[in-house]
Amino acid sequence: MQWIDLFGSSHSLFLAGIALLGLIVGSFLNVVIWRLPQMLRREWASQCYEYLQENIPALETTIQPHFSKNTKPFNLITPPSHCPQCNHKISVVENIPLISFIFLKGRCRHCKTPISWRYPLIEIFTALLSVIVAFVFGLNLQTFAGLILTWSLFTLSVIDWEHQILPDDITFPLLWLGLIFNIQHVFTDITSAVIGAIAGYLFLWSVYWLFKLFTGKEGMGYGDFKLLAMLGAWLGWSALLKIVLISSFLGAGLGITLILLKRHSKEQPIPFGPFLALGGWVTMLWGDKISRFYTMHFTIL
Repeated sequence: MQWIDLFGSSHSLFLAGIALLGLIVGSFLNVVIWRLPQMLRREWASQCYEYLQENIPALETTIQPHFSKNTKPFNLITPPSHCPQCNHKISVVENIPLISFIFLKGRCRHCKTPISWRYPLIEIFTALLSVIVAFVFGLNLQTFAGLILTWSLFTLSVIDWEHQILPDDITFPLLWLGLIFNIQHVFTDITSAVIGAIAGYLFLWSVYWLFKLFTGKEGMGYGDFKLLAMLGAWLGWSALLKIVLISSFLGAGLGITLILLKRHSKEQPIPFGPFLALGGWVTMLWGDKISRFYTMHFTIL
């Protein structure tokens, strides 16, 4: 336990260690953000092909060129990281978070193709978010749990913004993990967590169907229901209102700004997942302070 005593005695060393951990995790999140949507699309295409083969055998020759079952392994580990331009396999030395990007001057070592800035930015942003969580909670179980939730929310946000999907592969395991943590009252009690998961899903599910009933349009996806259920499992039912208000305010603000700047059309949907994730993250860190501030300044006695 000496390393815990060492970190506990030096706050700066603790935060520096968390920043380094954040850079390493950010490098892995780059892989997840890039590959997971492709993995899902390959899986869906494979399932479509199998279904069509079984149910429409007469069209097999027509289907074959368009739907084929993927035989080569493609996951978070295989194939190894490589340059998409020249297929140069990236060595361990070339894959050091942030340092390799600087050393290689942002270009592939083999073909000199520019490396996207998104890779170091995601690493830096992951480290920054991790340090904020550690600074707020300190050296305890809340930091450990908060880091897991933070990394997951960040990953979901980027994937949803780019692909308009919130993978069940992340939301479902995190929902159960939130319940497990709250058996130990990490963020709330287990009863509040269970009610939060149920209420989180049903609330957005109800909004979705009411909106569709009156407008005939779908205002959000089922992934948003699952994400709010996940946040309810982590933070409890009492946090849901704050999460929804914060995310709605931020989403509306950004949407109006983009439309006014003519960067976004009114008909083009804006993913709600990143705003839910940000609302959940802010509530996790400062939810109690937000409640106290509201009670002190806006409650009529």
